[in-house]
Amino acid sequence: MEKMIITVGVTGSRITRKQTPYIPILPEEIAASGIEAWRAGASILHIHVRDPKTGLGTQDISLFKEVVDRIRSETDAILCLTTSGIPGRNLPIQERLQPLALNPELVSFDAGSVNLNENVFLNPPEFLEALAKETLERGIKPELEVFDTGMVYTCIRYLERGLLKKPLHFQFVLGTVGGMPATAKSLLYMTEIIPEGSTWSVIGTGAGQLPMAVLAMVMGGHVRVGLEDNIYYSKGVLAKSNAELVERVVRIAKEYGREIATPDEARKILNLKP
Repeated sequence: MEKMIITVGVTGSRITRKQTPYIPILPEEIAASGIEAWRAGASILHIHVRDPKTGLGTQDISLFKEVVDRIRSETDAILCLTTSGIPGRNLPIQERLQPLALNPELVSFDAGSVNLNENVFLNPPEFLEALAKETLERGIKPELEVFDTGMVYTCIRYLERGLLKKPLHFQFVLGTVGGMPATAKSLLYMTEIIPEGSTWSVIGTGAGQLPMAVLAMVMGGHVRVGLEDNIYYSKGVLAKSNAELVERVVRIAKEYGREIATPDEARKILNLKP
């Protein structure tokens, strides 16, 4: 079976210090948490940044650069920079595209709009087309984040139009309010409808994180863990770091017999541009 890639959602844009004191907020905290997760076995670091004054998510390119420079100076991790902005605030397109200027190997590509609790996370066609075109121009691979089956078919349409290139890489986001549930049936169906030759990983939000990670491990897929998606290590017990969540998946994978991919091995699996 192919080696397993571990991605870490380091901080996201929503979790506050009131919810958990362990969420990294400052650029140096985000970078340090990502580096610690890489040391624990993560190959890909999915990066958001926060406004140091408010703690809220932002697309400020200077903050991204500080985090990226710190991580690149100490690791060989693959960086996946977010273009999602802040769900519910729905930033202008050009503001969302700013992190591409740092030439990461991956950027998030949220393939449709979705209701998240009281907010609408908008990803209209004009944004997706602008993002797809810029990734092609820069040679950056989109990580196709899909919350339901319709978003998979949106990606297939963009592929047919030449706005995406094979092999595609999907990140199934399961367990959000407004998206598909974090169940074995959801995951199995999603893997069956993606184009042949695609790679895939899964995010299980909240309590779905560990079950989805274990299922992906057994099915030959890849996994994402991290405080962006889940702040608990077990019921009622807060995770103290991203590394703690990575270490658990690495431990289970070793018991199962699934080897963990290094960043360079992950680059080959995902067919990333050298």
